[in-house]
Parts: sequence; C-alpha cells; structure tokens
Amino acid sequence: MGDPDDADSAKRGEELQMREIFDNVSDGIFVFDVVGDRFRYAYINASAEKLSGLSQVAGRGKYLDEVTRPEVVASVLPHFRRCVETATSVHYDLAYRRPGASAEETRYLQSTIRPLSHGGAVDRLVIFNFDVTERRRAEEALQKSEARYRRIVDTAAEGIWVVGTDDTTSFVNAKVALMLQCSIDDVIGHPVSDFLFPEDVAAHKQRVNDARAGQAANYERRFRRRDGKAVWASMSTSPVLDDEGTLLGSLAMLTDVTEKRELEAAFRQSQRMEAFGQLAGGVAHDFNNLLSVILSYTILVLGTLKAGDPVRGDIEEVKRAGERAAALTRQLLAFSRKQVLQPKTLELNRIVSGMEKLLARLLGEGVELSLQLGSSLGTIYADAGQVEQIIMNLAVNARDAMNDYGKLTMETSNVELDAAYAAVHLGVTPGPYVMLAVTDTGSGMDAATRERIFEPFFTTKDQGKGTGLGLATVFGIVKQSGGHIWVYSEPGHGSTFKIYFPRSEKVPSAEEGALPVTTSLRGAETILLVEDDDQVRGLARATLARNGYNVLEAPNAGEALLLCEQYTARIDLLLTDVVMPRMSGKQLAERLAPLRPQMLVLYMSGYTENTVVHHGVLDAGIAFLQKPITPEALLSKVRQVLGPR
Repeated sequence: MGDPDDADSAKRGEELQMREIFDNVSDGIFVFDVVGDRFRYAYINASAEKLSGLSQVAGRGKYLDEVTRPEVVASVLPHFRRCVETATSVHYDLAYRRPGASAEETRYLQSTIRPLSHGGAVDRLVIFNFDVTERRRAEEALQKSEARYRRIVDTAAEGIWVVGTDDTTSFVNAKVALMLQCSIDDVIGHPVSDFLFPEDVAAHKQRVNDARAGQAANYERRFRRRDGKAVWASMSTSPVLDDEGTLLGSLAMLTDVTEKRELEAAFRQSQRMEAFGQLAGGVAHDFNNLLSVILSYTILVLGTLKAGDPVRGDIEEVKRAGERAAALTRQLLAFSRKQVLQPKTLELNRIVSGMEKLLARLLGEGVELSLQLGSSLGTIYADAGQVEQIIMNLAVNARDAMNDYGKLTMETSNVELDAAYAAVHLGVTPGPYVMLAVTDTGSGMDAATRERIFEPFFTTKDQGKGTGLGLATVFGIVKQSGGHIWVYSEPGHGSTFKIYFPRSEKVPSAEEGALPVTTSLRGAETILLVEDDDQVRGLARATLARNGYNVLEAPNAGEALLLCEQYTARIDLLLTDVVMPRMSGKQLAERLAPLRPQMLVLYMSGYTENTVVHHGVLDAGIAFLQKPITPEALLSKVRQVLGPR
C-alpha cells in the first residue's frame, strides 16, 4: 500500500493545480454547496472576485443571502432552484453592479449553472459567468447609431427607396410610406411596379434596365396610392455597388411634386379657359350687332303680316333661330365674363329656398331634392338673376347625370378659406366666403372629364342633348362675381360642385333695384341716336320713330356734337353706342353735358370692357342696354329711363 501522506500531498497538489487553472480563467466561477434550500459559497476564482468584489476569504463558508445584495439574490435564486430541481444546466442573463459602483459600471453577464451530484442528489452548483459587457455596450452603441440613422432617414424631407437588381424593394423610409399612404412593411419585399398604374409599368421597366446598366437618371414618376389616387414624385436614381464594384441595385431619392403638378395643371387650365373666354367674348360681340338687326327686323316684319299670311311661318322660324342664337351668345358672354352684371346685396338662402318649387318641377318626380341651408348665413354681393342661373344650370346638369333618378342636395354655409387652401387652389384669396354646394348621386366623372368640364361646348351628353355651355356659363358667372368653383367627383360616386362667393358685410335693402312701372312703350320725346353700325342705327331709328319718338341720328360722336349745336330745340335723351371710333359714347356724353344739362343718357353695347362697364359691373347711376337689342327691349329701356307715361 502507498503512503497516505503521499496520497494527501498529491491530492492537495491537484487541488492547487485546479485552483491555479480556475484562477486564470477569464470567466467568473462561483461554486456553491447546496444546503437544504440555501446555497453556501464554496469557491470563488480570481475573475469572480474581481467581478463581484467578494473575496475567497470573505465569502467562503457564507451563504448567498448573507454576503450578496438582496436584489441580486432575488434575481439568481429562481435559476439556482430550477437547476437543483431538474438536475440540468440552466442559462440566464444577469446585469450586475459591485457594491458602491455607479450605474455606468454595471456589468452584463451570460451565466450558466451546472449541477454536481453525489449519491443521486445535487449537492453542488458551479456557476460560470461570462462577461459580455463590452459586446453588450457595442451592440447598444450600434443600436443607438442605427436608431439615430433611422430617425435621420425617416425625418428626411425626401423619400428614400432602395431596390435590388430584380426591382424588389429592400428599404424605404417613412416619407415613401407617407407618399403611398401605406406602411413601410407594405412596401418592403414588393416590386416598384406594384405601386404604379398599369399604363406606367412599361416606362418603369425601361428605367429598371437603365439602372441595371449602372446609369443614374432624373425624372418624374406617377405612383398609385393605396386609395387609388395618383401621387407624383421627382426622382433621382443612382446605382448601388459593393466594394468590388458589383451592382447590387439602385437608390432613388423622391420628392413629392403632386401639389406642384396640380398647380401647373390648374394654371394651364386657367390659361386655356382664358383663351376660350377671349375668343368667345369676341365672337359674341360681333354677333350681337348682327343678331340685333336679324331679330329686330324679323319682329318688325312679323308686325306687318296677318295671322294667315303664308310667309309668317317662315319668318317666325327665322325669329326662333335668332332667339336661340341670342341665348347662345348670352351664354358665351357669361362664360367669357363679359356680360353686364347688376349686383346687389343678396341672401343666398332666400334665393335657394325661393327656387325650391321651380327646381322640384325641373328635376321631376324621380329626383329627391334636399335643401340644407346654414344658419346665420352671411350675405353676398352678386346679380340675383345670375345666381339663379347658376342654381338652375347645376340642377339640370345633376338631373342628367342621374338619368332622372337619384338625390340632389343643396347646402349653404359660411366658410373660411385659409392660406393653406389658397396655396393649392389657383386664384383663391384667403378670407370669409359663403358656400353653395350642389351634390348629386349620379354617375360621377373621371379625372379627364373633370379637367374639361367647364370648357365651352364640351359635353358628355349624347348628340343633340346639350350645347356644352351649361357648366361653362356657371364658371363664367362665378368668376365674374369674384367667386370660385371647384368640382369633386369620382366615377360611380356622384359629384359635388362647391361655389364660394365672397362674404359681404352689407344688409340687403328692401327698396334696392325697384323699377318704375311703365304702362306704355310709346312716347313723343326727342332722342339723339348715335351708332356707328349703319344697320343697328337704322333699326333703332325705325323702331323709335314708329312708336312716336322724334329721332335725330348721327353715325359718330363728331356729327352728334355738330347736330347738337345746330338743333336748338330740347333733346330729351342721348341714346349712344359706347365703343365708337375716335370718341367713346361716355366721352360724347361728358362733352354734351354742359350744353344739354337736362338731357338723359342711355348707353348700349354688346361689349363690356368699355368706359361704363368695368369687369362686367355697371358703374353706379348708368343706364345701359345690352346688345343684341330687340324693338321691345329698346322701347322698354328708353321708356324706363325717360320715366313712365
């Protein structure tokens, strides 16, 4: 048998050797004896001493809850007990701070408990603590850096879109998601073509091929939002390469230019409408004189024919054609904002409610009419007849859009159009307005139709069922009244026309616009007629003379001045065209005023951009006759100015 002392010496040598190995291990190693439900320190290596601040001498033989802070005990004790109960290794993470250390000195550990058994029962635990503090802090720093980068990217004013060589999205920032009205996850993993309109895919594929060739590009692209609406983006694309120069995909920087596009489209539309208006106004002006002659002489001829005369039917057809032409001319003038308005302070609610019965008859039994009139509505300054024309035209348009069945809602309210609204609606001045909204449940309109809806002679109706001037007339009246009109419509969802009249601070006068009662159109007064168009002057002279008036005529202002000097008797009325060569009708009236202070003045014109009508509004105190004139209109206006007989 060997010497027992030699055996003990060898065992102590092995223990010292194992301790030396344990003490040089970088992991913190704790060995605990399991004593009932408690755990007693049996061994602590050098790394564990440094980590915990508990020395081998101070800790050995002490229980865990005697020398360790309560919060640490509470954290590890469940893991210790589970290891004992299951006799299997247990892993856990632990944030540990030595006594007296600051929060910045917290160490992060990955711990593993291994059970040691003797006689089938776990009687010792070995805990290996791997210090991952530096890795943890590096990960936190990386996460903070990534979060900071993400915040910068997500708060960027531009959208950022990264795709692979197969056009599949690998990254987008929050700006892109906002533009598309969806979440980032809705975009990641999807090809760009999923967010395009079908007709734009071919052009996009060509751009993808260019990107695969490593070409940078700048262009504008239309995307389809989740709700189906279009959003335009100005794009700058560049290739994404790895360190070896291999193409990985492309990066696109996007700027939302939808508002810019819409404003440009609105400006182009405004210019187009202005050009239409100038053309229409010029045509209407020339037609007015021709129609004055046609209608007036037709009426005069009819007055000489008996009821059974075979020619009478032909002349009446000429008259009806002339009247239709005159109606079209008035609509053209309305669209071109060159008709003469006689604005007054109006209560819009009173006009709308006053037309309710007329509208009901006009719409028919198949259309339900609903009036939703706002309370405490402000007044507007407009021509009452023209406002009624707006309502009538919109009602007819709605009825046709609903095929005589549906619901028409008319709503009024006070609104404030702010700078933000004005910024995206060309020509709008911020301020208080009175709104009239007309909503139907009809077929609605697509974008292409909405863009042209106010153009003259544009119509979606069948051949022969409309002139295409109804909405054009509405547009012109609203604009000439200082207001704005916008249409909101989608196919299958009806249409809403919103009209904004500038709010007035005035109160309507009960006597405003009252006219004298005239019982006879005949007279015996002397009238000085000045008109440079021979035919118009001839029909006016014949009409007045046949009804008892003494008519003095002159083809221009110069001869009118000479005639006034030579004619010594009283002249009761100057009836003059406004626009004439060398001297206007207003200038003539001003020259004659000192010579004939008692002489009244009646202006006539088919054109509104002149010295008595500014922007379609008649100067205060001016008597005006809008061409084309007819005998009845001429006699009625002359009698009104001279006074009833």
